Amino acid sequence: MGRAAELAALARALAAGRLVTVTGVGGVGKSRLAVRAAARSALPDGVWRVDLTPVLDAEFVDYAVVEALGLTDHTTRPPRETLLEHLADRDLLLVLDGVEHLVDACAALVVDLLGRAPGLRVLAVGRRPLSVAGERLFPLAPLGVDEAAELLRVRAAQQGAAPGDGPAVRELCRRLDGIPLAIELAAGRLGALSPGQILRRLDDRFRLLTGGGRSALPRHRTLRTAIGWSHELCTPQERLLWARLSVFAGGFDLEAAEYVCGGSGLPAEDVLDVLSSLLGQSMVSREETPAGPRYRMLDTVRAYGADWLEGTGDAARVRRRHRDWYLGLATSCELEWFSPRQREVAARIEAELPNLRGALEYSLAGPEETHLGQYLAGSLWFCWVGCGRLSEGRRWLDQAVGLDTGRTAPELSRLKALWVLGYVAVLQGDTVAALTALQECRTRAERAANATALAYAEHRTGCLALITDDVTRAETLLRSALERYQEIGELNSNVLMGRVELAMTRAFQGDLADAVRLCEEVYRVCEDHGERWARSYAQYVLAYAAWSDGDPARARELLTECLGSSHGFRDLLASVLSVELLALVTVTEGHAREAAVLQGAAERMWPSVGLRLFGSAHYNAPHELCEATAREELGDERYEECVREGARLSREEAVARALLRPASPDGLPAPRGPVPRAGAPARTAKPAASPTRKGGETTG
Repeated sequence: MGRAAELAALARALAAGRLVTVTGVGGVGKSRLAVRAAARSALPDGVWRVDLTPVLDAEFVDYAVVEALGLTDHTTRPPRETLLEHLADRDLLLVLDGVEHLVDACAALVVDLLGRAPGLRVLAVGRRPLSVAGERLFPLAPLGVDEAAELLRVRAAQQGAAPGDGPAVRELCRRLDGIPLAIELAAGRLGALSPGQILRRLDDRFRLLTGGGRSALPRHRTLRTAIGWSHELCTPQERLLWARLSVFAGGFDLEAAEYVCGGSGLPAEDVLDVLSSLLGQSMVSREETPAGPRYRMLDTVRAYGADWLEGTGDAARVRRRHRDWYLGLATSCELEWFSPRQREVAARIEAELPNLRGALEYSLAGPEETHLGQYLAGSLWFCWVGCGRLSEGRRWLDQAVGLDTGRTAPELSRLKALWVLGYVAVLQGDTVAALTALQECRTRAERAANATALAYAEHRTGCLALITDDVTRAETLLRSALERYQEIGELNSNVLMGRVELAMTRAFQGDLADAVRLCEEVYRVCEDHGERWARSYAQYVLAYAAWSDGDPARARELLTECLGSSHGFRDLLASVLSVELLALVTVTEGHAREAAVLQGAAERMWPSVGLRLFGSAHYNAPHELCEATAREELGDERYEECVREGARLSREEAVARALLRPASPDGLPAPRGPVPRAGAPARTAKPAASPTRKGGETTG
């Protein structure tokens, strides 16, 4: 409202400079103006907004940007390198919203990115400038009296009130300095008080100046006074909830609020009514997300509540309850990962990442809580591995196992963190770190007679042998681990992945029939339990078997479902393996040009996974076969041209392209079946029937 001139001016500033920072007092509407102005950008690669408000640690600024850009990186390289690689050849606008508490980290990031990405523009939003060379400042002034009065009337109408346009309304807006947040807080009270009553109460508070120190800037005092005045008008229960809600980072749901904030003076069963009251007063906002309805507080309001929480002497207890809730959430989500709710779990964990990070920071900050931090970092293995956050998971796991928990701490927590760290390091191709963690896990597990940790350590050591082409040892270790799982009654996504990995060892040794048998068993178990993540890896093996059996149509069907599932989970490894195999299927179908494009797309994806095809001769065989066939049909020059075309595709474009069946052949003769070559797995027996679809249902 009333920002047309500012919008036009900000658009001109963005057109003239590569770095613009919108500054102004809290609550003046910086974020709304920036988002609206950014929406007008016509840069080819779009606008990407990064909400830095929930980020408390400067170390996570780069991770927040990586996540906002939808990037996934499984390697050990720093997230800054991932950003530089991604942005190097793109023309886009990056909106960094809420930089004031992370100015140094944001300034260093912006300087680095702008220096290496010529097509990048940055719109920063904060109460303080970044103070770097080339920065154009855009100070945002409060609303004029007319605009402020209109905002007050609109917000009041949403509360069912009609304050009119009398002198009291205009005077109230003047006294609130036209700050939109202060006006919205006042509008939230117009259902119970008249503008004149609010003005008289506000006048008293301004005279007392209890909302801010005399050294503060006048408009900072105005906002804090308006918030403090609204706080004074709250009931004791509303004040308690306001203070306790301040422990949440980012958003939260009702169940979390009831558990964390319930207690002395505010029973859990009263939290909903009190939360609804704060919602009506604009202290809390509600939003719909893929994880369901969630609530959040503006940072200014949250900070005020945090000050009050410290003053109550209850901060430590509430933070501990916050950690306990998210430890419980991670534990239940780990169990539910092996269920039909896998996608819901992934969405829930993504929504709760800021709070989970807060719980990890709290637990790993002191020795008395370290074992809980280790357990939490280990329990989130499905988030790190299955949902494309290996790099962040590695950071937490390294920190967790690097801390001494003391002799009295439960060994279980450290053992879990160790095998998960080993698993993450295996997938990152960091063999030294993987072996170190897994050997320590095995030694400690044997000493503690912990059969579960021993099975996991052996399993992941088998995975390491598999990707380093020690196939015989991999088979021995994986069979032993699966026997251990059976003895202790362990059945989950990890166990099913162990069976798929065993199937890969059989395929690499030439026994595709046995590989198919193992993966069909996995497929049936996945169908029984609604599991989709491990199933996608089983589909990958079954697709290769179908292609080897001369049925590229069936192979494409399996790979299409595999890629759709893995991409939905942000599992970059399964995604790129699927694209690689789809390229082979595509060239077999007579589409050599499209196959080369897909190989180029996969080539661009691999650096975010690690060493291409693990540097393994066995994993590399389908790629080499596809390349040889496509080169023969296209010629070297045209093949390389198609690869370059594929390398220009973004990850989303590459996946969409891979899922789209080519319309017509290239006009070149297509092989009738697989083209044998040295090093490729050979079939020794005809594989069993792959799962087929009948009547819309998947059957074995």
